[in-house]
Amino acid sequence: MPPSQSQTNSSFFQPPAFLMIGIPGLEAFHSWISIPFSSMYTVALTGNCLILLAIRRTPSLHQPMYYFLSMLALSDVGLTMSTLPTTLAVLWFDQRLIGFNACLVQMFFLHSFSVVESSVLLAMAFDRFVAISNPLRYATVLTNSVIIRIGLAIVARATISLFPGPFLLKRLNFCPNKIVLSHSFCFHADVMKCACADITVNILYGLYVVLSTVGVDSLLIVLSYTLILHTVMGLASPKERVRALNTCVSHILAVLVFYIPVIGVSMIHRFGRHLPHIVHALVAYVYLVVPPVLNPVIYSVKSKPIREAMLRVLRDKRQS
Repeated sequence: MPPSQSQTNSSFFQPPAFLMIGIPGLEAFHSWISIPFSSMYTVALTGNCLILLAIRRTPSLHQPMYYFLSMLALSDVGLTMSTLPTTLAVLWFDQRLIGFNACLVQMFFLHSFSVVESSVLLAMAFDRFVAISNPLRYATVLTNSVIIRIGLAIVARATISLFPGPFLLKRLNFCPNKIVLSHSFCFHADVMKCACADITVNILYGLYVVLSTVGVDSLLIVLSYTLILHTVMGLASPKERVRALNTCVSHILAVLVFYIPVIGVSMIHRFGRHLPHIVHALVAYVYLVVPPVLNPVIYSVKSKPIREAMLRVLRDKRQS
């Protein structure tokens, strides 16, 4: 005899909240661990906001390369703000509960800004390819309208790719005794493991999103630099080759800073289930916190125009 509707509803469970863990095994030291985390969040927000102000206030930086750098800084600010509230709440105040719906919202924005960052890095690779392979047409290819369309396409791609995620999780039946997350924020792979239902669809969806965004972007970035190297090797003067490659150093470092942790997180979630929880937590923090911290440092050190513009903004603030 089939179960009644009330019986079916009563067997369906979604937790009112999840319990977040900061750094497993080091809970007693969370107050001390909060100091480097607070410092990194401060550096990330200050550095990226400085880049945005510097580009906005410096007319000579109103060029495609720096517009894309602004997009990268914006995505870094978004990525930082996605994890900052819950991470510092856990480390500072031991506030470990996050509501179910709030968790899904955080998960959506966290993964969306990751996809945006990956897409912006791809756009920056295309910018470098056009600048080096066809410098005379650079300004006509990457016009302001083209850059705006690229920006809108990046946001639309991230939104469309990640929009189904929360709804695919809301349909799952969760276990009352499985509400502990491995991090101080909501990761898709982490949340779906709390379900007491078949998560095959969620696994396939997560794999599709990773391959169709970060996977495709990384391959296209490699292709871009293959073509760039082919163009550079065709230059007659060694000095011109070095000058052309120097314009790519900052972007290459930003790509490595972003994609190496992404690969680490993906590999650990797929194949590292036997590893200690602290390894999962630390790799996830490196993936989400380190790129927003290092990108402003990389561009301020390697790009003289950005460094000078940032110093001018700081001087103006001090004088005012």
